[in-house]
Amino acid sequence: MKTFIATAVQHPPIFLKLPASLDKAETLIAQAAADGTQLIAFGETWLTGYPVWLDEAPGAALWDSASATAVFRQLFENSVEMGSPEVARLCQASKAANVTLVMGMHERAGGTLYNSILTIGPDGNILNLHRKLVPTYTERLVWGRGDGSSLNVVESPVGKLGSLVCWEHWMPASRIALHQQQELIHIAQWPTVREMHLVASRHYAFEGQCFVIAAGCVLQKKDLAHLDLPLLQEIPGDGETLLQRGGSAIIAPNGDILAGPLHEQSGFVTAEIDPILAINGRLTLDTTGHYSRPDIFQLHINRQKQNNVINEKNHIETR
Repeated sequence: MKTFIATAVQHPPIFLKLPASLDKAETLIAQAAADGTQLIAFGETWLTGYPVWLDEAPGAALWDSASATAVFRQLFENSVEMGSPEVARLCQASKAANVTLVMGMHERAGGTLYNSILTIGPDGNILNLHRKLVPTYTERLVWGRGDGSSLNVVESPVGKLGSLVCWEHWMPASRIALHQQQELIHIAQWPTVREMHLVASRHYAFEGQCFVIAAGCVLQKKDLAHLDLPLLQEIPGDGETLLQRGGSAIIAPNGDILAGPLHEQSGFVTAEIDPILAINGRLTLDTTGHYSRPDIFQLHINRQKQNNVINEKNHIETR
């Protein structure tokens, strides 16, 4: 099993501007690949920015608010649709750089937005699309809910790869669903990696005996200045005020931090991954193997994709 280089990208997007953010993503992917990385992870909804107004703007949750509606409209128009030219660009960027890419994004499907993770292989093929199962607290003003069809660990050139978003790491059943698939490396996406987020990421690494890339973002209020949106202007502070503080880190299966955390600045967090370390710990801990009790505890997962409308054709039997 060969070692490889993994990188968390901690640079802000061009907030709520999809074409410009894609341009920046392509540049960042190429830069990281030039330094030899084979796996690149961006933070939660990097395309096109975590909805910081939910936490920071006083009027974010007011009913029938014109300013809240205007921000949502900007977000909606700058979200990513599957099968779109924007997804094709991400696939091409992965292929050109010969890297496995894990991108957090706002995904638009019909009239609903989802907090999604898109995983793309170095051949440019899509490996998985995961939608956050439960938007947390005020996030429910923005996103719909995902389903069990995307709780997948995928085969990639760097090994078995899985991912979850933010507070999904405090859903024990979600963790078990991925642990059972024997991840080698796990992408933990956060808007910013606060202390408890780092605790959850280190716990996940030890519990799953896998490497974890805890990927967050750094964002200042001046990064919103190009948008003429009153709700964003209501956010307190000056241009230097940090709305997201970064904190990205890479963690070993024993819980040790290999790189980072990087706080309050843009940059790349990079570490060499030695897969043999994920084997050593399984001597004592395999939470879905020898350290489990299926005679007492069992998890049943509904992996059926959920649809609101099912069109069935009438079948007429002829004899």
